[in-house]
Amino acid sequence: MKTRVLTVRLPMLMATPLAAQDFDAAIQSYYATEIAGWANSQVLVDAVNAQNTTTAAYSQSDIDALDLAWRAEVGTSNTPTITPVLQNSAAGFLRDQVAGSGAAITEIFVTDAQGLNVAASDITSDYWQGDEAKHSETYGQGPGSIHISEVEFDDSTQRFQAQVSFTLVDPATGQSIGAVTVGVDAESLM
Repeated sequence: MKTRVLTVRLPMLMATPLAAQDFDAAIQSYYATEIAGWANSQVLVDAVNAQNTTTAAYSQSDIDALDLAWRAEVGTSNTPTITPVLQNSAAGFLRDQVAGSGAAITEIFVTDAQGLNVAASDITSDYWQGDEAKHSETYGQGPGSIHISEVEFDDSTQRFQAQVSFTLVDPATGQSIGAVTVGVDAESLM
């Protein structure tokens, strides 16, 4: 019952400007101390670079078709679009980061230059993130860009979370190659 009370109170606490500022500062600090150290890991860079060679020529209709296929597969046993994103070395690395976070991280997913999922710790509700701020305000803005979402109830994780997203940079070239989104449990930072 205690968890339920906290869940109900969190949105009310976040409604005040001071609480929102405090949360932004807390999530920025969490990013700097807990995420930045692995943010551009070679396993992620290699996975995104490999996918970028495949998806660079995709048209918007190709992307839309893949996104529709992904959405249709969510919750089913036949997942040919989803499975490669969840079962690769980068996805395993992401699951290790979630497991090592002490329940502070709820999910992590990595996207390519098009905004298509490359690796994910868990299933996302859609395949294409390119039309969302988590991609356009990070990859679209270049190296060093960070986007912090508002705290919301996430259906896939069943928790109140904020997402901190940032540009994935290839250290060999200094170029933006994709984006990473980390769901952070809001209660863990309050």
